[in-house]
Amino acid sequence: MPQPDPARAAAARLLDQVLGEGRLLSEVLGTLDALAAPERARAQRLAVAALRGMERADRLLARHLRKAPPLAVRNVLRVAVVELAEGGEAHGVVSAAVGIVGASARHAKLKGLVNAVLRKLSEEAPRVWGDLRVPRLPDWLRAPLVAAWGKGAVAAMERAHLAGAPLDLTVRADAEGWAARLGGAVLPTGSVRLDEAGQITALPGYATGAWWVQDAAAALPARLLAARPGERVLDMCAAPGGKTLQLAATGAQVVALDLSERRMARVVENLARTGLVAECVTGDALAHEGRYDAVLLDAPCSATGTIRRHPDLPHAKDGAEIGGLIALQAAMLDHALGLVGPGGRVVYSTCSLLPDEGECQVEAALARHPGLVAERAALALPGVDPGWITEEGGLRLRPDYWPERGGMDGFYMACLRRGQATHS
Repeated sequence: MPQPDPARAAAARLLDQVLGEGRLLSEVLGTLDALAAPERARAQRLAVAALRGMERADRLLARHLRKAPPLAVRNVLRVAVVELAEGGEAHGVVSAAVGIVGASARHAKLKGLVNAVLRKLSEEAPRVWGDLRVPRLPDWLRAPLVAAWGKGAVAAMERAHLAGAPLDLTVRADAEGWAARLGGAVLPTGSVRLDEAGQITALPGYATGAWWVQDAAAALPARLLAARPGERVLDMCAAPGGKTLQLAATGAQVVALDLSERRMARVVENLARTGLVAECVTGDALAHEGRYDAVLLDAPCSATGTIRRHPDLPHAKDGAEIGGLIALQAAMLDHALGLVGPGGRVVYSTCSLLPDEGECQVEAALARHPGLVAERAALALPGVDPGWITEEGGLRLRPDYWPERGGMDGFYMACLRRGQATHS
């Protein structure tokens, strides 16, 4: 009997946890620690591809199955079908899937079914894959996005999700030079984009801290804040640290705050690698006290703008947590505004595609705080399309923007400035 392939077996188990237990990939990648580094990377790559193409895989499988097999077997089939569709060597893919199912005490009797179905699909899948419908978002997310942006825009976002995401870097200096050295291109907003990166830590400039990984959209909130040398600035939800590094590079006195010790450790590591300086504080943002010239609040959110990078998210979540997140965002924004004095500024941002976590939050904050203004002039950043500016004075970014360049994460951001004190 064929022997199970460790990476393929691990990829199927990752799908079991995402689809069967509602867990995010980021929460379960630790289960790969027993594998060698190349196998870990391959397992993660296979799982991500399977999640991205799952709707198409299920459509093909339905043509050859009278009834759906148990989830664990279905996930082995999904990983195999996507691999076949993307050009995987048929004998190896089929043999490995049969071996994985055959090694299962519970499901070994289905190995013949797996073999028969995948042999049929070994020719069909690569031939028809591109003709199948672009996978759609689940209804819990698709419905509010269609209501907000329209069917055409959502369909374009789904195409961006299927395509995945290139690697973006924020470069401390000489973006053109680093783009040439790394084989990338400079985006209009100043980030460097690589289509093929390989092992990130092996790239020139990583060890010396010349750049760090950060999506082009995620790099804009810190630029919007425009911290100046000597200013006291709070990065209110700092981990994993990309925005902290941007703020520290301006010469500002930066305090990086995050609730998670584990995540704050990544901020500390990134500061050490780049040689930049910030005061790192682990604690509850809502209990934090102090006085700042400016605050960057990249608030906890549904992360629905990052699906092209994290295709597990719409499958692991069902939207039930969004109401609680919206309330938390409002409380954090009010607290952030209380940490700056008159004339102080707060940049509010979320990596969400839902207006309730972006545009609506800022509209409500403007109504709650007399004298608070959204600074439209601050949005005139290099590469920003004026069409991205919203009615209330924020910036809306979506995965379907820049389709010819590889898209961007979905983001919302606004620069809010407190009114000056009046004297009678």
